Amino acid sequence: MADKPSRALVLYGDGLAQFVNPSHTHLHSLASRGLCGFLSLPNSPPSESEEGRIVREFAQLLDVCEASPNMSGEDTAKIECQEKYLTRTISERFMGMRAAIITSNSSMKSFGGKLGFTMLQLNELFNNNDPLAEPPADVVASELLKLLGFQERRTLETSQFDLVFVHIGAGENTSGQKNTEYVNGLVGGIMHIAQTAAEIGSRLHMSVVMSYGAVSDDDNHSLSVLITKDENNSDISLLFPRQSYTMKGGNQRKNIRNHCPMLIAQWQSSVTRTDMAETFCFKDFKEHGGNLTIPADRFLHEVAFKLWKAPKYGA
Repeated sequence: MADKPSRALVLYGDGLAQFVNPSHTHLHSLASRGLCGFLSLPNSPPSESEEGRIVREFAQLLDVCEASPNMSGEDTAKIECQEKYLTRTISERFMGMRAAIITSNSSMKSFGGKLGFTMLQLNELFNNNDPLAEPPADVVASELLKLLGFQERRTLETSQFDLVFVHIGAGENTSGQKNTEYVNGLVGGIMHIAQTAAEIGSRLHMSVVMSYGAVSDDDNHSLSVLITKDENNSDISLLFPRQSYTMKGGNQRKNIRNHCPMLIAQWQSSVTRTDMAETFCFKDFKEHGGNLTIPADRFLHEVAFKLWKAPKYGA
């Protein structure tokens, strides 16, 4: 546990997990240095639109949404969020937390604004006369850290935000491969700064989350987080209790997608544990990750704990 509250940066690669390959060395370096695992999602509602999926899955990360198999994607995006959270901002939920979401997706902008997030776009961080020009990843990395009060190799006493989400991927007019390259570059730039400035590395809590985007119930069951049981030996199967991600409030969750979870790697110098994972991929996370699987709706609570804005979730 750190002796001061952390400041958190979350890079969210929406639908980009399938594009990670061996050339993305910065993502693999992060996985080898940090703590890796999965965030489980509910099943998608029938006939869900892509915009509906984008908002619904991000809402899961914020714990403001319950998946409903009876809603269309459009309805999900507009009215699925629980009413109690539409009247409680992120600041009210988490002890005055100041948080921002950086995205170019119009549905996300509307959604996040209602929840009390400051909504930004990457080009707003620069004095750039060409809004279509994409600034280099290392320059963006520096500007993102400035939002959290990390500047000139030191940690300022005050910062504009405690938490910054960067949403990259689905809904953008670029390819999945290009977006993944960009996330990889951001990770490299941020890690370089944090590792060469100990004062920053010890206070920055970084999470990289990669989702698979739209999947069907029949897709990719090879990417399942279920523990393999010996179905022919009932005595052995009894030794496997229900995994914690399948439970909520002592009751079993009724709508869980056991395949294609979000992949997550987290790092904070001298704070997060290091597991045996060496690469940012499903197989390595399942076999060697130390964080196993937690529900996606617990993610923000875990991050808020590092910021001293929430009690610890779980053990």
